[in-house]
Amino acid sequence: MRKICRAAVAVVLIAASSAAHSAGQGNPLPQQKTGPPPENAVEGPNLRQPTVTVFDHEEVQGVLGREVRSGANENMGRIVDVLVDRDGQARAAIIDFGGFLGVGSRKIAVAWNALRFPSDAKKTEPIGLDLTRDQVQAAPEYKEDKPVVVLGASGRLEQLPF
Repeated sequence: MRKICRAAVAVVLIAASSAAHSAGQGNPLPQQKTGPPPENAVEGPNLRQPTVTVFDHEEVQGVLGREVRSGANENMGRIVDVLVDRDGQARAAIIDFGGFLGVGSRKIAVAWNALRFPSDAKKTEPIGLDLTRDQVQAAPEYKEDKPVVVLGASGRLEQLPF
């Protein structure tokens, strides 16, 4: 369940980031639309009407399962999870690194800002990583329910404040 929530948050964060990026280039932001509550909605003083945001399919992209490659075009693995902080901001991506066909691979946490997303949102184009294969290989393995050590774009390790 936690991974599904992380994945959903990751998709929303990427969509918002892409929309904000597009706004800086003169592209209009997606329109927010509200409508009447569904017939089975519960009314109450603390409940708000939900808003609906519609993104053009070219403005957003999913990241789970996407291939990651270094600047030297080295295969770094695939994104298998996204970590968010308490404010819901994406802080790190978990990459299934190394191994062959899933055997001998390790999960490595890399800083979100070390990732470079293709601007055209093609699902076949890999996500770039501002780290070398040697830097990632030297990083400690990510393990759930343990302190998270994240490899940043500078090649240094930092612990997330979770």
